[in-house]
Formats: sequence, structure tokens, C-alpha cells
Amino acid sequence: MKSRDARDIIHLDMDAFYASVEALDHPELRGKPVIVGGSARRGVVCAASYEARKFGVHSAQPMATAMRLCPHGVFLPVRMERYKEASDRIFEIFHRFTPLVEALGIDEAFLDVTGSTRLFGPPGEIAEKIRSAVRGETGLTVSAGVAGNKLVAKIASDLHKPNGLTVVPRGKEKEFLEPLPVGKLWGVGKVTQEALKELGVRTIGDLSRVPVEVLARKFGQHGILLHQLSHGVDDREVAPEREQKSIGREDTYDEDIVDMEVLKRELLSLATRVAARMRRHGFKGRTITLKVKYGDFTLITRDVTLNYATDDGGEIYRNALPLLAKTEAGKRPVRLLGLSLSHFVVPEEGAQLSLFAGPPEKKEKLNRAVDRIAEKFGRQGIRPAALLDEE
Repeated sequence: MKSRDARDIIHLDMDAFYASVEALDHPELRGKPVIVGGSARRGVVCAASYEARKFGVHSAQPMATAMRLCPHGVFLPVRMERYKEASDRIFEIFHRFTPLVEALGIDEAFLDVTGSTRLFGPPGEIAEKIRSAVRGETGLTVSAGVAGNKLVAKIASDLHKPNGLTVVPRGKEKEFLEPLPVGKLWGVGKVTQEALKELGVRTIGDLSRVPVEVLARKFGQHGILLHQLSHGVDDREVAPEREQKSIGREDTYDEDIVDMEVLKRELLSLATRVAARMRRHGFKGRTITLKVKYGDFTLITRDVTLNYATDDGGEIYRNALPLLAKTEAGKRPVRLLGLSLSHFVVPEEGAQLSLFAGPPEKKEKLNRAVDRIAEKFGRQGIRPAALLDEE
């Protein structure tokens, strides 16, 4: 039986996330060295497939260096909105198993599943169920580490990437860490590693045998922390993400837009995507906010609060159009458009219906069907007719 303070922690880390999403959307890229990042002149690598990593390419590396190391690689620009869309679906799966989810960016999270084991089984089984659900529902792979604390779970998830699962039994944390390079520990960068080498420390086990007094003299408080970590001690709790206040999308355009018809089409695209994201989160919203950034970088917002809640793209678009008319769009060049919903209502609360809305059951069934098609074939699989010529 678990003690009161015993925890079951899972660390989940998507495998080469941006590059994997690109290969998912473009199957011809599978098995090829894919590098996602900025421009060749000044950009950096944001993600590299495992095929690209064999050439020495890694994240945060200058793109120019990556191109030199892997000249035959497939170099792609960042599509952050697409990655966020995939992330939403993945985190929705995480939340099915526990409300205690701490996001570390859009592709990584800690889950505290201590209270979930009666329902879903031992933590290792929960991790496998999550991995299976992510693979089955998104086509992406995630590596997992399972342990009694965050430190060990995170280190474990990295050991058998990609698509790996490592379970560290309770009480075996120190034994698990013993042979690993000391650089695996948080807070041990190149400078600290060099300083530890002077003490004969190369593995975490070596570090655990250095008296804490010696570490404290050499590194101060950080030395005391290193001593604790080397013994597999980490008391930090999983801190769930703050309650989401709004859900939105925004697009920055390569060229400023003046044509009002083009702006209306862009607004429809945003409304459609925001609505889909609302439905994935299980929310309806009452306040619609439009964000417009002009070519001179001046930023303005306009909003309206409805007397009913919605998650329907058509409703959002119809109510956002008058907001667009209250701006100087069409007269001044527009660099960015953004649309968001807030003032959430969960659908079961039965918010007041729009006077002009159709039968809610019919509309919701249609939206669910649209979502299922989009999940299977991507956003390009189904969309409003006005967006058929959208790139």
C-alpha cells in the first residue's frame, strides 16, 4: 500500500514533435531527414527528425550549420498553429487519465496519476494506454518515463526514445540513476560537469558518493541540491496548468492585406479553426474578441459579448464581422488578424440559445461530423466553400 506522500508520476515527451507532425501531414517525408526551423541566414533549428540527428543536427543549432551537416535534408518553415492544433488533441488525451497535468511547452508534460490507478491500473499500464491512445488518435508517437518523482520520470522518458517506455519501480530510483552520466541531472551543464570532473565525478553514482559538505563548499546551495538529486530525491509536486481563460487563433501574413473580401475570408478561416478548438476542449464561449495589427504594427482589439454561448464557426464569424467593420481594415494594410473566445460556459449548463440559430441538436451533430472528418483527413479535408482556394 502506498504511503500518504507516495506519488506516481509520468513524464510524456513527444518524439521530434514538429518534424513528426510534418511527416504525418506529408507521408512522403517519412524516413527522411526533416529539419524544421527559421531562415538559412539567421534562423535556428526548432526540431529535427531522428534521421536528421544522425548527421549531428539538433534543436537550437543555426540553420546554416544544419544545412552544412545535412545538405540533403528537407528544410521546412515552422507552422506553429498546426503544431498547437496537434498539441491540443494530445493534451486532451492526457486529461482523460488525470486532471493533474503540468505542461512543459506544447509537446511535453508531467502527469500525476496517483489517484488514477484504481480506475486505469498501475502507472506503467496507464502510460502505455496513453501512448496507445496518442498513436491511435493522432498518428504521432510519445515516449514515457514512469517513476515516483518528476526528476526520475523525466530522465527515464529520454532513455529509450523514440516511442519508448521506461518504468522505474519505487525504491529503485538511486539504482536506476547510478550508471547514468552526471549530465543527465537538471542543473548540470558543461561548466558544472567540468568542475565535477575535478572531483572524479562522471556518473550520477559517482556524485552520490561525494560528501554533501564537499559539494556545498564547491557549489554552495546548488551543491546540496545536486547531492539530493543524485540520490533520486525530488519532492516537487506536479503543478496543473492554470485554468484556460480564452481560446483563439491568429495569423500573421507575409504581405499586408488591404482587400476587404480577402480579410473576410481570413476571418472565416479563423472562426472555423477557433470553433473546432473550442469543441475539442468541450467549451462554449460568450465573448468574441477580434485582434487587428496594421502594417505599421499598431494593434487594436474589438469585442462583443453575446447573450448565449457558442462553439459554432458560423455563429462566431457572423458576430465577428461587425467587429471587423469597426476597425480601419480595408483602408489601412493589415499585418495580423486574430480571433478568440472567452467567458466560457460548459455545454451542459444550457446557455441561452441565439434567436436566429437553427435547431441546436442538428447543428451540434453537424459540427461533430465535421470534427470527425477533420481528425481523419486534416483541416483540408472539410471546410467552408468560401475557403476552397485557401493555400
